[in-house]
Amino acid sequence: MKNLIILVFTTIILTSCENNEKPKVIYPQNGKIETLELKKDSTLIEIADLPIHIDSTKYLIHPIGEYEIYNYRGSSSSSSGYFSSSSYGSGSFDVSRLNSYEITGNLYNLKFEEIESEKNRLLTEKNIRIKSVEFLNEIFKKNGEQILVYRVLDKDTNRDKEIDHSDISTLYISNIDGTKFTKLTAEFHELIDWKVIPIKNRLYFRSVEDSNKNGIFDKEDIISYQFIDLSDKEWKVKKYKGI
Repeated sequence: MKNLIILVFTTIILTSCENNEKPKVIYPQNGKIETLELKKDSTLIEIADLPIHIDSTKYLIHPIGEYEIYNYRGSSSSSSGYFSSSSYGSGSFDVSRLNSYEITGNLYNLKFEEIESEKNRLLTEKNIRIKSVEFLNEIFKKNGEQILVYRVLDKDTNRDKEIDHSDISTLYISNIDGTKFTKLTAEFHELIDWKVIPIKNRLYFRSVEDSNKNGIFDKEDIISYQFIDLSDKEWKVKKYKGI
């Protein structure tokens, strides 16, 4: 009897959570699909990690994130504030992590520095969040092409005046120096996953479209199967039949 009660209670909780799922997209009443471009929060402090160099490339990559000043508990004096990473918790000045050829974090920009000239450029002027950036090392070893692939939150799709994990995840690509920063997923398509197939010199990815316009990505929506030819200068997205 006790186990039955627990089972019923658990089912009710799970059903309630499913029904209360917050939408990732809030569509405007006027029917237009544009979302608000958010300005950067002036209360957040910009900070960069020490530069990262990927072997055999001519650029240093500076990951840039944001820190916020909080007051110690029970103190109203601004002089008692401390720094806290928005991504990895209080007490850490790191805004990114490096794992082999992938940089992860809660970044809003990257700066690319040319080693020989020390010239540098920012990846973008837009207010975005970069969750990961990966150097395609297998493609580099195969044909010398130096390409970066990004998982990005680029719009406040749920209109809560923040860009965070509650918004749609998208796929971008660029050259090793940050030029040709190009969005691959269609507007309002949520990125599912991506994979590089070196023998075909292609990047394959899947995305899901909120086809019923309920703001939630579920089994009723349509999955798109796509790829780009990495040797194509225009990186044109092409669809294929996955099933």
